[in-house]
Amino acid sequence: MRYVIGIGSNMGDSVSIVRRAIDEIKATFDVDVDERSSLYRTRPVGGPEQDDYINAVVVMHCDRDPDRVLAGLQEIEHEFGRVRDVRWGPRTLDLDIITVDDMISVDPDLTLPHPRAHERAFVLVPWHEIDPEATLPQHGPIEYLIDRLTHDAKDGSRIPSASSVVVVAAGDQAPGTSA
Repeated sequence: MRYVIGIGSNMGDSVSIVRRAIDEIKATFDVDVDERSSLYRTRPVGGPEQDDYINAVVVMHCDRDPDRVLAGLQEIEHEFGRVRDVRWGPRTLDLDIITVDDMISVDPDLTLPHPRAHERAFVLVPWHEIDPEATLPQHGPIEYLIDRLTHDAKDGSRIPSASSVVVVAAGDQAPGTSA
């Protein structure tokens, strides 16, 4: 199965945390990460006042069922000190399953596709970088969704526009270094 996973952090050394989380995903599921986006600095959406996030998206192929993958991702979050006490609050690490193939699920423990992915530039922009032809089940091509976010933001909505998502590290390169 093809998993698209969103990664975010805004506590501690977030660049390092996101990179280490990708390594943990590979080790936990004994898979190669097929594709990984650059790292992006993004403004928080909802919740209390907090620092910007570092976000990325990865794609992996894994034969485990989505519930087992979710449990593994939550264990990785726990290992990185994730605490779930404030909805949309700051976190050391956030790992979200965005899609699993074209699977649709309304299970409250794992809704697929991720119920808010279509309105989150910090998911769509990194995902588009690594898979420009991708489609979010039930919502359409991510290129269209990004364009819609940009237009909605001009109308004064609270949805962050694609322009609020800024690359901080391309590929595995650290910020401020050259290839």
